[in-house]
Amino acid sequence: MPPKAKITKEMVVDAAFEIARETGAENINARTVAKKLKCSTQPIMYHFATIEELKKAAYAKADSYHSEYLMNIKDPQNGIMLGIGSNYIRFAMEEPHLFRFLFQSDFFNGITLLEMIDAEELSPVISAIQGAVGGNTEQVKEIFITIFLFAHGYASIIANNSLKYDEKLIISHLERAYKGAVLAAKEKIK
Repeated sequence: MPPKAKITKEMVVDAAFEIARETGAENINARTVAKKLKCSTQPIMYHFATIEELKKAAYAKADSYHSEYLMNIKDPQNGIMLGIGSNYIRFAMEEPHLFRFLFQSDFFNGITLLEMIDAEELSPVISAIQGAVGGNTEQVKEIFITIFLFAHGYASIIANNSLKYDEKLIISHLERAYKGAVLAAKEKIK
């Protein structure tokens, strides 16, 4: 008889990520992950002492997936910030369960907007904006906060099925918000 396939920690995290993606993070538990992996619950609990630890690992995978998604800009000539903003909103439309897991769950708890903007993970975005618009770091952070709040509002409404996704309209609104944020940041220095 051939040996049973070994269930790795990575396989467990991947299964939990897929459950979060397909049906929502609230459905991650030992039974659903075991069912996805076609195994007993024992390998899940072997790798993770608690389901909370597993959800944190799935959250980290979702966060990494989201970051990659954001930086895959279709039309970089239209501007890095507009590309990131429209990708953020599109992500909410295409991956509503992951969006809610990442930004509307207790896993996003405990971080302020100012802490988020100073996070190391955001430095490539801040640098890209700075390269595109010039200005100092504080100006760029002001621009980012404005666009992030605008895009997050749009994305939240879409992820919760309250608004139809209209890419052309969304991009025109993002452009106006972006131009206003750049103008306001430059005027603040004067």
